[in-house]
Amino acid sequence: MELIRSHVMVCGGTGCTSSNSLQIIAKMEALLKEKGLDNEVKVVRTGCFGLCAAGPIMIIYPEAAFYSHVQVEDVEEIVNEHLIKGRVVQRLLYKEDHAEAQHVALNEVGFYKKQIRVALRNCGVIDPENINEYIAFDGYQALAKVLTEYTPEDVVDILKRSGLRGRGGAGFPTGLKWDLARKPVADQKYVCCNADEGDPGAFMDRSVLEGDPHAVLEAMAIAGYTIGANQGYIYVRAEYPIAVHRLGVAIRQAKEMGLLGENILGTGFTFNIDLRLGAGAFVCGEETALMTSIEGKRGEPHPRPPFPAVKGLFGKPTLLNNVETYANIPQIINKGPEWFASMGTEKSKGTKVFALGGKITNTGLVEIPMGTTLREIIYDIGGGIPGGKAFKAAQTGGPSGGCIPAANLDTPIDYDNLIAIGSMMGSGGLIVMDEDNCMVDIARFFLDFTVDESCGKCPPCRIGTRRMLEILNRICDGRGREGDIELLETLGENIKKSALCGLGQTAPNPVLSTIHHFRDEYEAHIREKRCPAGVCTKLTKFVINQDVCKKCGLCSRTCPVGAITGDRKAGIPFTIDSAKCIKCGACQEACKFGAISRK
Repeated sequence: MELIRSHVMVCGGTGCTSSNSLQIIAKMEALLKEKGLDNEVKVVRTGCFGLCAAGPIMIIYPEAAFYSHVQVEDVEEIVNEHLIKGRVVQRLLYKEDHAEAQHVALNEVGFYKKQIRVALRNCGVIDPENINEYIAFDGYQALAKVLTEYTPEDVVDILKRSGLRGRGGAGFPTGLKWDLARKPVADQKYVCCNADEGDPGAFMDRSVLEGDPHAVLEAMAIAGYTIGANQGYIYVRAEYPIAVHRLGVAIRQAKEMGLLGENILGTGFTFNIDLRLGAGAFVCGEETALMTSIEGKRGEPHPRPPFPAVKGLFGKPTLLNNVETYANIPQIINKGPEWFASMGTEKSKGTKVFALGGKITNTGLVEIPMGTTLREIIYDIGGGIPGGKAFKAAQTGGPSGGCIPAANLDTPIDYDNLIAIGSMMGSGGLIVMDEDNCMVDIARFFLDFTVDESCGKCPPCRIGTRRMLEILNRICDGRGREGDIELLETLGENIKKSALCGLGQTAPNPVLSTIHHFRDEYEAHIREKRCPAGVCTKLTKFVINQDVCKKCGLCSRTCPVGAITGDRKAGIPFTIDSAKCIKCGACQEACKFGAISRK
């Protein structure tokens, strides 16, 4: 038996992989073998640690040395100094708030202090391609308990008492959904997992699949037993190659160990899981469109009722949950519904995973108890806004959600509170914006996305959202007219009421929420032909501050169209001809004295 004295945990998630973490692992393993340490030091490729802004991340146990921004050329020093001489490499240790380097437990780092990792519990902890490591952390214990101790009704009751709501966006009670799928009598039923995650800036489900795929497989098997299904499908986007690979490995390993397939654990229960790759269509996140795509047809939604619990995949009763929802199930079974219900708020139990991005210091994945305020997420966990900029808004729910202004920073984040302030939970994308963002442009960005992703089946979504986008484009181009704001509101409300599926019904949300909270910016665009944030190119003007300008002429030499004139020797001040200026911003970037401003 090998006696391992050190474990080197290296992030193998998509973010760190793109920054050469696999090369770091390869070099570490080669050096350890060369120095005869490969039998006492184990290198583990894990899933995402969450703090993506500090990647590539390496944590060495038992010292808990938390190394950040590790490069391939750093590996030899880590091996020689830390693993051979026992001296922590101080310069590579994670630094927080300009403090001295430190190596502490993750829960003592500010980013992690207020987090409770439930869905993410194994991400960054185990090798996701080794089923034995999952089993060592109570993996498949919940499935064994369900198959040997509980009836399907018992499982439904546990989920209802836990208060778990669907983490895919709408927040439908999970226990009730499973019960609705359990009740119909049919010769065939299906369990589906939505891993299509299409919101811009969202990567929660991807990270769970990359870091802990067996948790989803175990939960789907439990769901199959509960509703009476023997076949499951995971619909995962093909743009997630690491997640697809690790799911394939996990399914194969689970079958080899008798945890999937025929006669699981000798109980007579049979359940198989297959993968279906999506091509990245946002509309296939809608349940009926997803099932239509699994069937091999064009991914388009269908009217409901009948709901999938009655008539879903291949016309049979079907249960569908997303990755994060399933990831919670095994722990609820193992630790009890009361444990899960003790976290969160009265109507929103447990934790929620957010992909924290945009104008934020600590970009990454966070999992917080429901009821945590937006201020805590952004400032205590996220580290605040870079460059001392002022917080302006946060977008939750992606293209289906809305913008939350600074006035609502102290709102506890849960399903009902977000809806009350004009946003929604969505799958968990949280994009932070600062004073330099134009809210009209933000609304245009999200609406442009949904227009492009619309399947075109129903006129309200196909035509209505395009008309709204045309109006936004006019406003951003300086051609806005009186009445445009009211027209956007009317169109938005009508689309919400008449579109066929959730994509169309929620598409106007970013526009309506920005109008509600930032109406003054719309009015400035329309009435003053001015973009207050200086983002909309055709409403932007670059000006040289003569009191600051040193007349060095660098801006003039940088301008690609000759819009800047002046002569230092002749005493002629440098000025910008707005008629010639193409608003590229090259002059502002080139100026070393901050004399050029955007207005």
